[in-house]
Amino acid sequence: MTRRVHGCLIHIDIIDGKIWIQRDGTEEGVATELVKAGITKDRIVLGFRSEELRKDSEFAIA
Repeated sequence: MTRRVHGCLIHIDIIDGKIWIQRDGTEEGVATELVKAGITKDRIVLGFRSEELRKDSEFAIA
């Protein structure tokens, strides 16, 4: 019997005009790539972190 394993490397949602990174399993980081592409940090939310930890980041809280 063949067993199939599926995993999500990246999960991104757009909520209220902001990009919410819900999961990021990449080495460089999706947020870094988005900033390089010209998206401002105030439009990127690190959703995989708690709101308390997001307060200390340079990205949007929500």
